[in-house]
Amino acid sequence: MRPDRIAFLKLLDRILGKVAASLFLPSRNSKRVPSTLKQVLFIRPGGIGDAVLLLPAISELKKVYPGAVVDVLAEKRNGSVFSLSPDVARIWRYDNPTELFMVIRNVYDVVIDAEQWHRLSAIVAKMTQAPLSVGYATNERGNLFTHAIPYLQDDYEADSFLHLVEPLTGKLSIDIREPFLVIPGDLTKKVQKLLTMISAKKIVALFPGGSIRERRWGNNRFHLVARDLEKQGYAVIIIGDSSDREAGSEIAADLQNVIDFCGRLSLVETAAVLKESSLLITGDSGMMHIGFGVGIKTLSLFGPGIEKKWAPRGPAHVVMNKHLPCSPCTKFGYTPRCKINAECMKRISAEEVLEKALEMLEG
Repeated sequence: MRPDRIAFLKLLDRILGKVAASLFLPSRNSKRVPSTLKQVLFIRPGGIGDAVLLLPAISELKKVYPGAVVDVLAEKRNGSVFSLSPDVARIWRYDNPTELFMVIRNVYDVVIDAEQWHRLSAIVAKMTQAPLSVGYATNERGNLFTHAIPYLQDDYEADSFLHLVEPLTGKLSIDIREPFLVIPGDLTKKVQKLLTMISAKKIVALFPGGSIRERRWGNNRFHLVARDLEKQGYAVIIIGDSSDREAGSEIAADLQNVIDFCGRLSLVETAAVLKESSLLITGDSGMMHIGFGVGIKTLSLFGPGIEKKWAPRGPAHVVMNKHLPCSPCTKFGYTPRCKINAECMKRISAEEVLEKALEMLEG
């Protein structure tokens, strides 16, 4: 979704969402949780990373209610993530008025709204008239659910999503085991054939993009890392959507064993390519979570984002963060314009990223 459209939707939510939410009578936590669930709806508008980290919660719900049919109401930009889960039956589009209207008219036993702050998704959950509804109580949106769940900035986001299903499953305490994104077998074969041109010992993926400028590490630094990885005998692939094409071209310039896939692969195809890689180097991004979900090593570069909340967990994942006094500065998806031009990211040098990458690859 274009940044200007996202900004417009946030403004609409702030102005109209607050008013609209106040028009509904508060929901009451008076419904008992049934022993069986037939139809469940998860609402997850927003970015790719949130969609990926919601999948373990959906999986835990399905373990308790294996007969439940799970629908997801997502957006164009993140909807295909849910096609990588065998637990999701149908994917609806939040930004498609026809599909949104159909979801509101469907009959669900429970609706779980995984949006953290904005109110419009909570209003949609209310409009389904499901007897049970669960969502975060971060503002007046909490009044619209039968089960309002506290949201903490200090919780790892995958754990925050697990809290949403606890009214149905009971208390959960799990270590998320990767991989939990499932690549279709035919797509795996297609990607392996695509990568037969690569003769290097290992593939390193680079993702230079980011939803906001402050999270991007810089094309010149990625170029230096790609160049030196190439000298060490590694193949490098650059991934990203069509908005990353310029970045991909700059990073791959004058390098022989670097393949630029920016704008050439769908999100699902990108996930399949990552599955064949040994390491992903990325900023704080949705692609970082895709790498985590397919089970490869990740080297993540953090600055504005909250590392404790968003960085992948486990020994296969390394975070580089200079921890400047002003960082992290992002809260509820909003990052203020940086007055020092993202110095927190600039201070991460290409030399130290290369050193850590080689350590992870050779270890």
